[in-house]
Amino acid sequence: MSKRDYYEILGVSKAASKTEIKKAYRKIAMKYHPDKNPDNKNAEAMFKDAAEAYEVLSNEEKRAQYDRFGHEGLRGSSGGGFGGDGMTVEDIFSQFGDIFGGFGGFGGSSGRTRRVNKGANLRVKVKLTLKDILHGTEKKIKVKKYIACKHCNGSGAKDGSQYSCSTCKGTGQVTKMHNTMLGQMRTSAKCTRCNGEGKIIRNKCTHCYGEGIIKSDDIVKISVPAGVEEGMQMKIAGKGSAARRGGMEGDLIVEFHEEEHPDLIRDENDLLYNLFIGFPDAVLGTSVEVPTIESAVKIKIGAGTQAGKILRLRGKGLPSYGSYGKGDLLVRVNVWIPTGISKEEKRTLEKLSKSSNFNPTGNDSEKSFFDKVKDIF
Repeated sequence: MSKRDYYEILGVSKAASKTEIKKAYRKIAMKYHPDKNPDNKNAEAMFKDAAEAYEVLSNEEKRAQYDRFGHEGLRGSSGGGFGGDGMTVEDIFSQFGDIFGGFGGFGGSSGRTRRVNKGANLRVKVKLTLKDILHGTEKKIKVKKYIACKHCNGSGAKDGSQYSCSTCKGTGQVTKMHNTMLGQMRTSAKCTRCNGEGKIIRNKCTHCYGEGIIKSDDIVKISVPAGVEEGMQMKIAGKGSAARRGGMEGDLIVEFHEEEHPDLIRDENDLLYNLFIGFPDAVLGTSVEVPTIESAVKIKIGAGTQAGKILRLRGKGLPSYGSYGKGDLLVRVNVWIPTGISKEEKRTLEKLSKSSNFNPTGNDSEKSFFDKVKDIF
């Protein structure tokens, strides 16, 4: 089943500002908040959909990717796709809890307001050849990042000298009730004693100095789908840096860049190639080899082929990302004119120039199509 449009979910236009998007999200999130709709699966689904839409539309890069490619352009933001990451309710509170403001009882009673410690996201660039893009490929990349300290299992505490904070009872937050003219109102704030972590360390680990993380290299294997384009991004959940003293790992953001091909130029799913032939071959016709991504193929140049003629080799281009079919290879014929000729060649050409067959006829049948692609070459 296809996903609903993110703008439709939040009830905003595509021209909506960040403030309008945030306001619309807060309104929907408050309406379908789990604490306000206990055991209501439909409300929980609406709550998650709104959070997913807000996660994309509040981020400039993700929003631009979504506006250009839709949901397909974002599928894989976790687990190797581009887009929505199936976040849980707990994830939503950890990422967007500030939007609810901590008022009105939302979040506190269910314990969801505890701050979830998350490691840093990492960003890498991966270069791809057209052959990589044609079939899809697997890449192994080395990433420098923080990993959990093996000596303390990421806790930061030496010999298990870690205990629950007595001030916040391990929740990481302190809740207070206030009497107002509108009735009781509850506010929550980060526990200052444990800095919102819910735990206290007696003796710090001597290897990570109580941080719970150390710097290391990691080899990450990336499955690149066929048909990706320049600038597309893939988010791999949990492959970023580890969090201090336990928590969620960050994500690895992979941005794809195409290596320039020596002969072929990419135009979306089509490939463009400039073919140069001599004047006699253009007049008499010939057979030539042209490169494709994987190997050369032989094509026939008909007698009397005009300069600028476009020959289309169907299915010799690149696949469309996330769908079936391939683009074409467009071969533009260029006639090479020599800059120096012999006297005998000059006399022959002078004779030919007097023939009506070798004078321009004004035939522009190929021109309209050529005009559409000539700038690309």
